[in-house]
Parts: sequence; structure tokens; C-alpha cells
Amino acid sequence: MKIATWNINGVKARIETVKSWLEQAAPDIACLQEIKSVDENFPREVFEDLGYHVETHGQKGFNGVAILSKLPFDEVNRGLPGDDEDVQARFIEGVFSVDSGVLRVVSLYLPNGNPVDSEKYPYKLGWMDRLHAWAEDRLALEEPLILAGDYNVIPQPEDCHDPKVWEGDALFLPQTRAAFRRLVNLGFTEAVRSVTEAPGTYTFWDYQAGAWQKNNGIRIDHLLMSPEAANRLRSAGIDKHVRGWEKPSDHVPVAIDYAA
Repeated sequence: MKIATWNINGVKARIETVKSWLEQAAPDIACLQEIKSVDENFPREVFEDLGYHVETHGQKGFNGVAILSKLPFDEVNRGLPGDDEDVQARFIEGVFSVDSGVLRVVSLYLPNGNPVDSEKYPYKLGWMDRLHAWAEDRLALEEPLILAGDYNVIPQPEDCHDPKVWEGDALFLPQTRAAFRRLVNLGFTEAVRSVTEAPGTYTFWDYQAGAWQKNNGIRIDHLLMSPEAANRLRSAGIDKHVRGWEKPSDHVPVAIDYAA
């Protein structure tokens, strides 16, 4: 089965683009970020007509995550535990029954964290700490688990076109990268880097300064797989061509082929 993640940068602005990609790529499970829609206004009928079950955790004008699945949901959990006062819609978990048993898939949108001298960066690091604690608990279940989403983390210098440009950015600061490594080191496999070490492997290109045309990109969209899920990985790839479509998101889909 195909499992994908994509920050669509607004479902209202990108509805036809998302629909075209779903029809072309036909993922079994698609994790979307930055839907920028409250749940009741999300155009679920468009995706249901394509054969998807739809679950969202939305927020007006900002953030918001969704999971579209050709499989029915056995369970849905919204919101990252650990801070009852956090109202930002950045996390949704779906549980599914597959031939091999259970499969847990998360769509997450990790905080950007900029500017770093504001409250936004401590919020980012705190969110990463909460994700670490949650993931540690879930890994104890010893079940296939996939954390898919826009992490707003550039893991290594080779994951950006020009590391010097990003030195002071929240996406690339040493504390950010260290927090990401701690998460991965719980036992996760990072899908794309498990199949390629090629430079110029990016998932985001800014709208400004001809970044797409120059391939001046960064890699911030990741799928992390528990050991039980990594054992079933067949392949992983990036749908880079989607960035060249009309009215594109600044991100592109990342997908894995998973032996369910």
C-alpha cells in the first residue's frame, strides 16, 4: 500500500491540485498538513467521492491536519498530549486494520519556530519534547507506527541547498536538529534517507527568488517508521514534479510503498 504525506498550504486554494494528485498517485493513506480549515468547512465530499474516508483536526485560517484513507478508521485521536492549553491543530492519529494486523499513522505539522527570539521557538522545542514522550509510549506497543508530516526540521546540511543561509533559522538550529535526532534515535527509521543519500533531495521550495527553478530547496517533510513498520518498507520517494503544477503548494508529497 502507498502512504503519503503532503503539506498542501491551504485546502481551499489547492483543492484541484490535491484532487489531481490523488487521482494520479492513488495513495491508500494520505496525510495532509496546513489544511487551514475548520472541520465543518473541510471539503470532505470531494475526497469521499474519490473513495476516501476523511478525518480532520482543523483550525480556522491556520495549521490543521487531516488523514484521507481508503481503509476505514478503527480509531482516531486528535491533538498531541502533554499540554491542555495548546489549542493549535497540529496532530491527528489514525488506527487501521490491515492484513498483517494493526497500523498506526500520524499526520503532524510541527511548529515552525521562527522568529527564534520570540515565544515561538520555545513552543517548537516544547512540542518536540511532547512528541518524543508520546512516541516513546506508542513504541512500547511494538506495533507498526508511521509519523508522517511537515516537521519543519532540516536534519542535516545535505538536506538544504545552502546551509549557511539557514544557520540562524529555527528549522536548522543545533537544538532543533538534536531534538529530531533524539526522536529518531528512539528506534525510528527515516524513510527517504533509508533509500537514498543523494544530494539535492528536497521537499520544499520557497515561492520567492526562483527557488524552484534553481532547485534551491530544503527537505523538511519526513516519514518516520517504527521498527515494525520499517520492516515492511518497500520503497520511498518524493513526487517532486508536483511543485511544477499550476497553483502548487511550496511543499511536495513524500510517499512510501508499505507491505501491509
